[in-house]
Amino acid sequence: MAMDAGSVACNQSWSISEDSLRRYVQFASESCVQELLMSASSENSSRGGDGWKILSRNNGVEISKRRSGSLHIFRSRRLLRSVSPQQFITVANAIDAAKQWDPDMVESRYIKDVEDNLSIIRLKFGQNSKPFFRRREFIVYERRETMEDGTLVVAVASLPKEIAAGLLPKQNNAIRGLLVQSGWVVEKLEDLNSCVVTYVVQLDPAGWLPKFFVNRLNTKLVIMIIENLRKLVQTTPPH
Repeated sequence: MAMDAGSVACNQSWSISEDSLRRYVQFASESCVQELLMSASSENSSRGGDGWKILSRNNGVEISKRRSGSLHIFRSRRLLRSVSPQQFITVANAIDAAKQWDPDMVESRYIKDVEDNLSIIRLKFGQNSKPFFRRREFIVYERRETMEDGTLVVAVASLPKEIAAGLLPKQNNAIRGLLVQSGWVVEKLEDLNSCVVTYVVQLDPAGWLPKFFVNRLNTKLVIMIIENLRKLVQTTPPH
């Protein structure tokens, strides 16, 4: 990976070969998948020794958090009845989730496919978005995996800013936020028409935002995402 010598310190970008990009995204996304699986582990959650602090349990929804640097990672777990894993996984993706963050999304497009199950996506919000997302954009990878036991995993996280800038230079008025880690683990049950969904998120919108407000935003996201996507499943006609 070589830095473009013409870049200034405040707007660095890296030239990166296709092979280097592929290897980086493969490694980062595999690590994210493993983190999601550990976060969804019922055994670890019940022991409480993995750093997760349960904030609430209401109506079958468990909300918890774990410190990671100056921010927290937030997690929600929920049993969905009358929603099969195959149904939910159709809406468990970067674009449908980002539409739940803020409705004023002005662009959502695939930049490139790294592999059949691994893509790079641009998410961009407009001037009329809420303050947390106003003029923000996120350059993320999305990896989709089916484990041997049938568990479905979708991992979504931002590329490092230098690599993202090399792929897609930032516009002057845009603020490039970081989706540090996010994703879903969808577990099948004996009742094939139901599933258990775990959603994990750590989002840093960047800009001059106090950490307290950023953590509050993540709490809101982790509470609403599964419910909103459940509603989306029920209003989406079957293919």
